[in-house]
Amino acid sequence: MKAIVMNRIGDYAFVLAVVATYMTFRSVDFNVMFALSSYVPTTNLTIIGILFLIAATGKSAQFGLHGWLPDAMEGPSPVSALIHAATMVTAGVFLLIRTSPLLEYSGNVLVVMTILGAVTALFSATVGMVQNDIKRVIAYSTCSQLGYMVMIAGLTQFNVSLFHLYNHAMFKALLFLSAGSIIHALSNEQDMRKFGGLTQRLPFLYVVMTIASLALMGIPFLTGFYSKDVILEAAFVKGDMTALFAY
Repeated sequence: MKAIVMNRIGDYAFVLAVVATYMTFRSVDFNVMFALSSYVPTTNLTIIGILFLIAATGKSAQFGLHGWLPDAMEGPSPVSALIHAATMVTAGVFLLIRTSPLLEYSGNVLVVMTILGAVTALFSATVGMVQNDIKRVIAYSTCSQLGYMVMIAGLTQFNVSLFHLYNHAMFKALLFLSAGSIIHALSNEQDMRKFGGLTQRLPFLYVVMTIASLALMGIPFLTGFYSKDVILEAAFVKGDMTALFAY
């Protein structure tokens, strides 16, 4: 129910954004919109950009509309892996990347995106540290990684955002499928406080879970390192107040 209500807020903003786009450009064709975006008043683009950002905030669980994602963990783990890695929560980030030529001309929206993404990344990671449910921990981790993607998109590094989106899909799917296997092996027990000594019983799972966790941490030469390192470097190199706050 929480997922339905919060996503309706984002979807409502998305519909308004489409209407505003049509009223501004007399078209919803991307090629037309991007060709005309430099000739449109900044106010119009800012309104459209904010509405698209609210839509992405609902879909990609950014701070304020993030509450549904950890509670959506009641479903089967393969479904969780799909939701978190491939289809649902990445749609908001992809929307921002896809509409980047519009966002480039609406400077204030980019600042809001950067701050929102940075706050989400820190907040979600911090909350995840005190969770006991194994799937909920990984869910808050997803919120945090989506924060990275939105933050770096706000710094106009849209290609890096897409790069991290792809990389995150790989190790997050592995984490969720591993978590599902552990839960299944322990007769549906998800409380990590009751785990222990699983290395001997589940050696293969131990190896893949470790690899996925190290990739998520950004340990060198694994997937997460390449995109997370570039995100932090890009934020540091840009050097203005918003970028340094995000860094």
